[in-house]
Amino acid sequence: MPLFELPRLNLLARTAAARPRRAPSLAGLAGLAALAAGLALTVAGCGGGGGDAGQTLASASAFTEGTITGYGSIIVNGVRFDESGAAVSDDGGMQRSASSLRLGMRVEVDSDKVADAGARALAVRFGSRVLGPVSAVNVAGKTFTVLGQVVDLTDTTVFDDSLAAGLSAVAVGAVVEVHGLPDAATGHLLATRIESASGATAYKLRGVVAALDPAAKRFSIGAAVISYAGVSPAPTALANGQALRVTLATAPVAGVWTALSLGNPRVQPANTMAVHVRGAITAFSSSAAFSVDGLAVDASGASFPDGSALALGTQVEVKGTVQNGVLVATQVSLEAQHKGEPDRRFELHGAITAVNTSAQTFIVRGITVSYAGTVAYTGGTVAGLVVGAKVEVRGGVGSTRNQLLATAIKFEG
Repeated sequence: MPLFELPRLNLLARTAAARPRRAPSLAGLAGLAALAAGLALTVAGCGGGGGDAGQTLASASAFTEGTITGYGSIIVNGVRFDESGAAVSDDGGMQRSASSLRLGMRVEVDSDKVADAGARALAVRFGSRVLGPVSAVNVAGKTFTVLGQVVDLTDTTVFDDSLAAGLSAVAVGAVVEVHGLPDAATGHLLATRIESASGATAYKLRGVVAALDPAAKRFSIGAAVISYAGVSPAPTALANGQALRVTLATAPVAGVWTALSLGNPRVQPANTMAVHVRGAITAFSSSAAFSVDGLAVDASGASFPDGSALALGTQVEVKGTVQNGVLVATQVSLEAQHKGEPDRRFELHGAITAVNTSAQTFIVRGITVSYAGTVAYTGGTVAGLVVGAKVEVRGGVGSTRNQLLATAIKFEG
């Protein structure tokens, strides 16, 4: 994980500015890798069990980061990954079952080579941005606040069944867990999935250090003030702009949250890996030098099919390979230009396990699908929606955001 994004980006920007738009030199990238490796040592001293994201699997040849948008094998960035034999873990390093993977979760996937038919996932890691108590709700504005972080709902935010009524079920004092993307332009969090977490024994926050006070052993992430005085072993180095994953005690002391552990918030893809990420620009120097959710990108030799009008907070899709700790991009696309395309919509593959003809809904892989709207059918008709029928469903989430509103249903063999 590149712990200090801005110094690394400044070095990358100087390297990019000094040459024409072509593949970066190995010498320049080696310098960046040395910087990242040296800084990474500081997180080991951030102590507190777990939470250190570590490295990708050495046996993997591809790294994908994005949001789960479908099942039938998990679908991430439009690619179907067979996760049946994958090692699944959360961002605290705990082993989990594949059934823990849900629509709207942000994940990192180590896999074999990605082909048209998909790929075999070797490891899948998932983790939320914030877990804690709600302090404010604005239903009209479609926002709420958790641990000092303002959370924005989008058209694709998924609510877990534990919050079946959507945002109206989110009350002040309720403990929730939010998966999503940071919007560096606003400082808000764009939610991709929201769950109830009423049984949590510790809270969690992932973000960037600000207002660091080494004497008082405090820093802020958003509006949350955090004390790390009790973290053992004591952190050897912290800096403003550093990305961290922090676990917190559930009761603040005089408005200050107590850190139980500090750690790396993400994995660093291995050298020479093919990488495909969809995320938000979290640090920006130029269209040739920026960071996507903490991963440094050298786009000096990339193609920009949608134009290169990038900025802090822009959501992008980046493809390329890793060289000495930097994602050397071959293509950078703007997510805003591709909304509504098939691989951006939610997608389910599987057999129907229940049908409610009165409500015009059925269930596939535990997800309720509504076919009450306008639906394009292929290979059959509405009469074929019966228990046992195998279907492919595409659509979006409804007003409560815990159902899939089908726009296309294809009957599979």
